[in-house]
Amino acid sequence: MKATPLSNCERRFLLRAIQEKKRLDGRQCYDYRNIRVSFGADRGCCIVELGRTRVLAQVSCELVAPKPNRPTEGVLFFNLELSPMAAPGLEPGRQSELLVSLNRLLERCFRDSKCIDTESLCVVAGEKVWQVRLDMHLLNHDGNITDAASIAGIVALCHFRRPDVSVQGEEVTVYTPEERDPVPLSIHHMPICVSFAFFHQGTYLLVDPTEREERVMDGLLVIAMNKHHEICTIQSSGVVMLVQDQILRCSKITAVKVAEITELIQKALENDQKARKEGGKFGFAESIPNQRITAFKMESAAVDTNDVEEQAGEIIAKADPPAEVFANPVLHTPGTAQIGQGIESSWGDLEESEKEEAAEEEGDSEAAAFECEKVETEDTSTRRETKNDEPIVLSDSEEEEVVILEPQELPRKTRTQTSSKQENSSKKAFNKRRRKKRTSR
Repeated sequence: MKATPLSNCERRFLLRAIQEKKRLDGRQCYDYRNIRVSFGADRGCCIVELGRTRVLAQVSCELVAPKPNRPTEGVLFFNLELSPMAAPGLEPGRQSELLVSLNRLLERCFRDSKCIDTESLCVVAGEKVWQVRLDMHLLNHDGNITDAASIAGIVALCHFRRPDVSVQGEEVTVYTPEERDPVPLSIHHMPICVSFAFFHQGTYLLVDPTEREERVMDGLLVIAMNKHHEICTIQSSGVVMLVQDQILRCSKITAVKVAEITELIQKALENDQKARKEGGKFGFAESIPNQRITAFKMESAAVDTNDVEEQAGEIIAKADPPAEVFANPVLHTPGTAQIGQGIESSWGDLEESEKEEAAEEEGDSEAAAFECEKVETEDTSTRRETKNDEPIVLSDSEEEEVVILEPQELPRKTRTQTSSKQENSSKKAFNKRRRKKRTSR
């Protein structure tokens, strides 16, 4: 599924706002979005939120054979996954150009900068070393995946603990966390990427572009730097030719932003370590704010349990005595009933409106029956007056043709001589029809 393209009106609106040094989310040109770091219950698992861009990072390790050309160094493996869950324009299982460029940039940022001491991952030279694998998954895409992934990756590596091992001769023993405390990775520095978006052929510059700003930008510059002002990698893309002054300006901004982000990461790691040592609550579930509806928890309220018995006695004394139990049903309002154990089930009388409707139905049925009898008597009288030899003329109107029928012998018994049973059945049928019409209304 392809991403929804920007309309010309949206594109012109964004470019016009950038010319006026305004952004849709209210930030200034050099402002970062809010960064939030939350850790999972296991070591090496974290989620980093950069605005609405969310990246999940997980670190794992295992003992493997080293590379032949580096027998005393561990193996580092980095992988970033983009799925349609983050954005509809991302396709699963396909190595897009964006994914390939992001993976290469992260490998240069972490591996080529030598931020991790790979020699400390060696267990037995030429036989067994630790392979550290960093998997990152994009949960939501709202721009600037590079910065969010770099922060999530370095936080997960700093938070991870590998099992402790011991070597006795040719035997290698791996201890569980219950037997020995896990060992943290040896990290020399924390490289962090900062992205800059250029507009109007490099005239305007924005830090931490959003997804909409990335669609209308002319070029992108990514600088990876640590808090010691050491540049780890630089990558430029797009159709903008940058001059030396622009790159120096971006590097100075990067130094300030990296120092702020590094301090935030260290505080987050210290808070998590303190919570784990004190036996407090930690994990993704505890990081959800209480105000959100997705948090299945609520703040505890202070309850005073002093003098509970005295307060209960006062409440009972002031309360009204219980009502008497009636053996017979008491119908408070007509049309209701009382059903219970040990008492007779009974229904109340019909309401006055129902009584009036029943009386009206009976009166209407009697009037209709009377009219039917009257019509029948008139028919029989007219039939008696007609002679046997005279024809009967039937005509609905003057325009219709007149049909002359030969009269037949009339039966001796008339309708007035019907039995009382037939009259009762006709009345019941009439009443049923009338009720059906009322219910349909």
